[in-house]
Amino acid sequence: MKVIITGTTGYVGEGVLLSCLDNPEITEVLSVSRRSTGRTHPKLKELLIKDFMTLSNGDEHLQGYDAVFYCMGVSSVGMNEKDYSVPCHDIPVHFAGVIEQRENTTFIYVTGGGAELDPDSKTMWARVKGKTEMEIKAMGFKDYYGFRVMVMKPYEGQAASPKIIRMSQIMYPIMRIFGQTNTMDEVAKAMIACAKGNCDHYAVTVKDVTNLARK
Repeated sequence: MKVIITGTTGYVGEGVLLSCLDNPEITEVLSVSRRSTGRTHPKLKELLIKDFMTLSNGDEHLQGYDAVFYCMGVSSVGMNEKDYSVPCHDIPVHFAGVIEQRENTTFIYVTGGGAELDPDSKTMWARVKGKTEMEIKAMGFKDYYGFRVMVMKPYEGQAASPKIIRMSQIMYPIMRIFGQTNTMDEVAKAMIACAKGNCDHYAVTVKDVTNLARK
């Protein structure tokens, strides 16, 4: 399987990238990011792009892949809806639109636990992400999945480590019991399982990720 991964210099993208590079089912990874990962690997290719909105339809670098694992995003803390919508709606929707032969490609969008498809939701970030999900889902991809993940344990060797993730490690065992956490390896394996058609619903929860990672 050949996959595109965005946001590979961020926490989620980096974890998914490292797991995919170690996974024998993945033969090629195209990292699409503003900055280089700083890594070398026989499977890894990089496409550096300063402004994702400048990508044009049918960009030759982005064609011929089995799946897109869209892991790029930002926190909504301190942001208004207009500013938050640029990285969490405008850019992912534009990026999805650049992919041609969508009928042969699975698109997975890392959204977040609590995302809603209700355009009138009172929660700003959930409303924006829900809108993004609906628009990408309607684009005609072979399959579309929104990963409603929460706390994720880092993959071995990860460099990106947000403060909130470091703080949550203390509570990880307890949160795991209550089904609120996944490992990055589980997230990546669940994405691969979805790309293989092993999931029959598009909203993928924390529990779904745990189960899909075993397939």
